[in-house]
Formats: sequence, structure tokens, C-alpha cells
Amino acid sequence: MAVPKRKMSRSNTRHRRARWKASTPALAPVTVDGDSYLVPQRLRKAYERGLLRPDG
Repeated sequence: MAVPKRKMSRSNTRHRRARWKASTPALAPVTVDGDSYLVPQRLRKAYERGLLRPDG
């Protein structure tokens, strides 16, 4: 694991943390019981198999 050689200032630490942003998940269309829904792409197969139920 990388170990810093010197202490990072509080200002630099906060600037580094502030740049991180969460992105919205990519949505994919899924048809369940004749109704189409937009669900996160990584959960698409779970909705198709009936393991999850879309709210609505």
C-alpha cells in the first residue's frame, strides 16, 4: 500500500475530497408484466428474473 512521505495539509485534503462526485446510475428499460420501467443497468437481470419488483 502507498504511504505518503509527508503530511498532507488540511487545505489540500479538503480540496481533494471536494472533487469527488457520485454519478447517477445508467438506466436501462425493462418490461415487467407489460409495463416498462427504467431501472439501473446492473440490476436489469434481477428485475427480468423477478427477483426484484419495480415500485410504481
